[in-house]
This record gives sequence, C-alpha cells and structure tokens, in this order.
Amino acid sequence: MKKLSIILGVVFVMTFNACSESDFADNYANPSKISDATVEKLYSGFLYANQGYVLPDYWNYFVVLRTTITRYTQAVGWINTAAQYVPGEAGIGGRWGSYYGFLAHYREMEKVYNALPTEEQAKLRIFMLTATIYLYDHTQKVVDLHGDIPFSEAGKLSQNGGDYQASLPAYDTAQEIYTTMLDGLQGFADELNSISLDPAVAASLETQDFVNNGDLVLWKKYCNSLRLRMLTRVSASADFSARSQSEIASILGNAVQYPLVDDNSENIQIDVVDIDSPIHSKSFQGGLEDWDGNLAGKAMIDHMNTNADPRLRAMFEEGEDAVPGVFIGIDPLMNEADQTALFNTGTVSIYNRSSLSRNQYFPGLLITAAEVSFLKAEAYAATNDAMAKASYEDGVTQSTEFYYGVRDLSADEISGPLTPLVPAEITAYLGSADVNWDNAATTADKLELIATQKWISFSVLQMPESWAEMRRLDAPSLSFQVDNSNPQTLPPTRWIYPSNESVYNTDNYNAVSGSDNLTTKIFWDVN
Repeated sequence: MKKLSIILGVVFVMTFNACSESDFADNYANPSKISDATVEKLYSGFLYANQGYVLPDYWNYFVVLRTTITRYTQAVGWINTAAQYVPGEAGIGGRWGSYYGFLAHYREMEKVYNALPTEEQAKLRIFMLTATIYLYDHTQKVVDLHGDIPFSEAGKLSQNGGDYQASLPAYDTAQEIYTTMLDGLQGFADELNSISLDPAVAASLETQDFVNNGDLVLWKKYCNSLRLRMLTRVSASADFSARSQSEIASILGNAVQYPLVDDNSENIQIDVVDIDSPIHSKSFQGGLEDWDGNLAGKAMIDHMNTNADPRLRAMFEEGEDAVPGVFIGIDPLMNEADQTALFNTGTVSIYNRSSLSRNQYFPGLLITAAEVSFLKAEAYAATNDAMAKASYEDGVTQSTEFYYGVRDLSADEISGPLTPLVPAEITAYLGSADVNWDNAATTADKLELIATQKWISFSVLQMPESWAEMRRLDAPSLSFQVDNSNPQTLPPTRWIYPSNESVYNTDNYNAVSGSDNLTTKIFWDVN
C-alpha cells in the first residue's frame, strides 16, 4: 500500500480566480515565508496541489464536468436545456486557477532546487525528474482543453522576486508545449534507466511520493506510458507525425528500455489508504450524484446491453422503479418534455453508487493498463493485425477487471451485491457483433472499435482524456440535439479562456484572443 505523508505546512492551495491585484498576489507563495522550504517537502505539496483533479472531487465533478465534458462525451444522460454546450465560467475559471496554482508550486520547488549546490542537485535530481513527469501529465490535459496557454514563463512570481508585472506570462503555442514535453519525457525515459539514488534520498522519496511510493519502475512506466499517450495524441499532426511514428515504434520495440503499464496492478494512480486523511474520495458522492449528474446515457447503455458487456452491472445500476436487470439511458435526441417524463418513471439507470460515487476508496486515476493497451492497439492497427487484436482484447479485459477490482475496494453496499465476474463473460463479449475485432474490415473500422472501448472504459473516470480522444478520432459517432437557442448549437471543440485572463493578463491575452472561441480546433484535431 502507498504511504501517506502530506506535509501540510507546505500545502498552500492557490487559485487564479482573482478579482484584484491583492488577490492575484495571494495566488503565489511569499518568498520571505518559505525560505526554509526543502525540495522534498515542496514535492509533497506539489503533488497534493491538484489532487482534486485526480481523486474524485465535488468541485471537479459538479461544477466543472457535470455541464461540460460528461455531456460532450455522453458519458452521462441529461435533460436538454438552452445553452447546454457552452462551458460555464465557474468551471473553466476554477480548473484554470487550480492548474496555475499547481504550476506555481512546481516553480517554487524549481527555485529552491536551482539554488542548491551542484552536488546536492544531483543527489535530489529524482524529485525534480518525477515532479516534471507529473507536471507534464496535467499540463497536457490543460493544453488539450484550451490550446495555447501560458506555460514557460507562468507561475514565476516567486522566482521573479514578487514583481507582478514581470510575472504576467505570455502564451506558448500548444505545439511548442507538446514539443517541450515530448523532448523532456524522451530524456527522462533514458535518465531513469541509469539514475542511482542515495539510500537516504530513496527513503525520503518513498515517504513523500504518494503517487508511486518511490517505486522507480512505476515512474519509468508512467513516463513511457505518458509518452505513448502524447505521441498518439499528436500523431495525425503534420508537424509531429514522423516523430510520433518513430518514437512509438521505439517504445513498443524495446520493452526493457521503455517499459509501459501492462497490468492493473501497475496502474498509475493515487490510492486511498485512510479516508480520515486528506487523500480520499468522500466528495465523489455529491459531485457525481447531485442534481442527477449520474444518469446513464442511451448510447453507452445500448451498446453495453446489445453486446452483453460484463462491465454493465459493475458500472451501472437499474433505476429505482426499473424491472430488475433492465438498464435504460437518457436519449439526447428526445425533447425535454419526453426526457423529463422518462426520468419521472424512475426507470433510468444510474452509475453504480457502490462501485463509484459512494466508494470512498476510489483511486485517483492517472494512467491505466487498459488505456495503454488501447494505445498499443491503435499503433499496431495498420501494420500488425495480430498484435493490434491482442492489445485491443487485453484492453477490454483489463478495463473489465478494473471495474470489478474497484468495487472490491468499496465499503458501501447501497447498490446491492455484485455478481462476480466470470472469465467466460469477457470471451463472449469479445466475440459479440459490435466488439469482435475480426468483424472490422478496414483500419477505420478497427479504430472505431478501439475508440468505442476507450470511451466505455474512460466513462466518467478520465473525462479530459475521453473528450480529447473523441475529438481526435471523431469516434465513437454520437448524435446530439441541435441547440437553436444559442450560437453554440453543438458541443464545442475547445474551451475558451477564463474571463480574468483578458482583465489581468490583457496584453498577452490579446495576442491569442483571435482564436478564443468554442470552434477553434486544437492542433492535433485534424479530422
């Protein structure tokens, strides 16, 4: 089990939801107050700073996701309303502010590290290396939501000695940030193979690191799996296609040098060890369930029903007044009155509360074995059908076993007992009409299968990744009600920037304002 050692004295949660310069100042550490901070202590504070966007959290689910990505992906069902595809300022601003507070933590650790003697830097290198991998994971998500963002000069108020004006950051292009991250991860992958830790440093890392508990093998797998995700994400972009093809082949062709997450026991995640600690999933219940945010969507339920998906009973539960064993989802193409009438029958299915929302031990997911297997399947799809099929079927199996595995963590019983998984169910599912790899005649058909399985596996658990993959692949193909009450008639292709960027970072915002709309695609979205 992973240790929990949060250094609460350095956990200063910062946001950018500023309304004045004094509020802006509060978003950063006061250099005079943390002059005695150490890299090791700042490391735990950094990991903790964005835990609400890793572990299931009320704000993220209820304010950020409920009216945005869960709908754009149809991971949930909802009652149609006016302006339903326009992301709200509270959600956008909250997530943006959380990220930049998180980045400011990293910059402070970077500042303290850079001030150390060279010999001490070498000794503590592992902290900066692993922190940067974690930073890049979350930076990728923000880039994939917005496109160009402030990055290379962002979060440096402390490094700039408290000079606010000098700390207003310019926007880096999304392509520049991806290049920086891919270059860094490529180097880190090799460095992790040769790094040697002082015993005291290794013990300190084990204590401070509540992501991988100081396990360097897992950090290698995290680094390379993240590389595989990012390289796949940009693989259709003209500027990255050759690089992606070359580096993905290198990763998949050398498992010893570039190991990947291969099994659910290796999932990169934040485990909940003690629900009375700050690391828990107590807020998952209200975040997902409040205002009926846990309703099932018709497309996912129909696919699972039609093909006897063994995940169905672990992921969902029947409506309170439904016939036992009958699962129903909300159709987004129905009008509001008919949707409401269906909802009022009490027969609409909901996400399984004991497995998910009331499972206070639910882990904070970063990268899972199923996701990696589906990425591998895509890489092989056009060139090695046997390997693609094996990876695809591995992904389905790992996803199914994952959902039953997290149910085993739960102490909640509101949803009733869960019938155990029988391996033959997975075999039958893999042979069903809409899942069977051998029924896919073309590469496009194979990608549709992979995309659909990613979508089900991500469900409401890895929402930014789900939406990014759906935009990139244009699959699975979903239909939405056209909202003629608003200029944004269908789900957007990106999020806009929070309004305070134009107010407090005006000159830099103005340089990118021409593309600040809901229809400008992220550079990797070329379909």
